[in-house]
Amino acid sequence: MIRALAERADALAAGGRAVVGIAGSPGAGKSTLARWLVEELEDGGTPAAVLPMDGFHLSAAELAERGLSAGKGAPETFDVDAYLALLREVRNGQGLAVMAPDYDRELHEVVPGRLMIGPRVRVVVTEGNYLGLDTPPWNRVAPLLDELWFVEAPWELARERLIARRMATGRERDDAVAWVDSVDAANAALIAPTVDRARVVLRPEDY
Repeated sequence: MIRALAERADALAAGGRAVVGIAGSPGAGKSTLARWLVEELEDGGTPAAVLPMDGFHLSAAELAERGLSAGKGAPETFDVDAYLALLREVRNGQGLAVMAPDYDRELHEVVPGRLMIGPRVRVVVTEGNYLGLDTPPWNRVAPLLDELWFVEAPWELARERLIARRMATGRERDDAVAWVDSVDAANAALIAPTVDRARVVLRPEDY
């Protein structure tokens, strides 16, 4: 399946650089799919790179100032304008190196300029929860994508992944469960209907 997805992404880049978006709920497997897709494209001779939406989290200081720390990960806790600006730069930047931020799960902070989208990259895979939202300002993301894909995973599977992810960064299980069952669950409910905007719908067993 991953080979077929890579061929589809490669075909989108026939006329120049393509940007493929992968949306889905927290813990669905978006990052894994994006990484595997880029590896498959590279193995097939197509230069590719990942651009994660998580690199546009607001800083802890900014979240605290806005009173949003308790809801980190919700749509309003991202710098959407900066994400949109970089997507436009990436779309128009073939032939130039574009530096992008990344999110460090151990530091719980964004690391500016940690990722580079090289000048010869033909397929950029951007992944994140809210790429298919139809409410401003997120509704400006989809028009910048050549295609939007959606990873649909059962909440029970995503929940266990999210709990394990939080525990891996030092949280106690009770704290991890409380966060996932409140913040992540609410975000998942918001994201689920956006599957209707996707051209390709995938499940974890598909790849």
